[in-house]
Amino acid sequence: MAALAIAGCTSDPATDAGEQSKAAGTRATTYPLTIKNCGIDVTYKAAPKKVVTLNQTAAEILIHLGVADRIAGSGYQIEKTPDAIAEQYKKIPLLSAPGQEIKHEKLLEAQPDFVYGSFASMFTAEQTGDREQLHDLGVPTYLTEFDCSSHESVTGANFDMMYEEYRRLGRIMGVPAAGEKLATEQRAVVDKALGAVKKRDTPLKVMWFYSTYEGTPWAAGPGGLPQHISELVGVQNVFADAKTKWAEVSWDEVAARNPDVIILADLTRGEPNDTAKEKIDLLKKDPLTSNLAAVKGDRFISIPGTHMDPGYGSASVVPALVDSLNKLG
Repeated sequence: MAALAIAGCTSDPATDAGEQSKAAGTRATTYPLTIKNCGIDVTYKAAPKKVVTLNQTAAEILIHLGVADRIAGSGYQIEKTPDAIAEQYKKIPLLSAPGQEIKHEKLLEAQPDFVYGSFASMFTAEQTGDREQLHDLGVPTYLTEFDCSSHESVTGANFDMMYEEYRRLGRIMGVPAAGEKLATEQRAVVDKALGAVKKRDTPLKVMWFYSTYEGTPWAAGPGGLPQHISELVGVQNVFADAKTKWAEVSWDEVAARNPDVIILADLTRGEPNDTAKEKIDLLKKDPLTSNLAAVKGDRFISIPGTHMDPGYGSASVVPALVDSLNKLG
């Protein structure tokens, strides 16, 4: 089969937090608003008017919440923006080179009143500035609960956490109804797709292949959305026993686990073997990986790299993945 291209935490218990936020979604935000985020109480004194998003995925979420005009700058763009929001995205000033993080000085030049990011590694003194430092400057922040500690597995990581993030951001931005609407729409996308899952007596073994670093592959482990999606669609993540949600593995380990299907992150940031095509070429040329069941059978599924991380595109992975897996027979 030809390679198939796919377009496209809260600290509270997910269920309780979700129910509380659904109720809050029917009311206007009252400020000051205090939210516990990654173990830190953060107070938002008013609806932000000059937001800096540290990465593309964070910016896309705010665009879908209808507050694109309040984004004063963004960074870490690693792939083409989806057509549906491309016009809005291109109006946002980029505060870093493509694929690069925003530096602290550049962030301050934008004079933000709120900073939102999807990666703990960006909230460091060496990069944008750590959260405590920004809070001391009077700039509240929000870090996705999927990555409170960089790369670490998150217990119970699931789509409910993603929906809750939409609700929280809606409340922070003063548009709680938009947050609830986005959560409801995304849940419907996932639920509809799961109704079409083809049941198998023996689950297919899959590898979520994100990238290589100095020739070593990185794959999805437990405690992230790829693992959760694997469980939802009834496949077995061959690196579900890794120590982190994104794990540096070896080609020998990949060969030993011999996945039936390889899910490829199609990245366009320009690093070696980033695109899905480059990954396929690599796997087919290497004497070890060329004998894998997935490679010999051309069982590859390609998805945009950002969709493997928590964000608006994550939900669209489910229907596309279900469709591709069903076509495998």
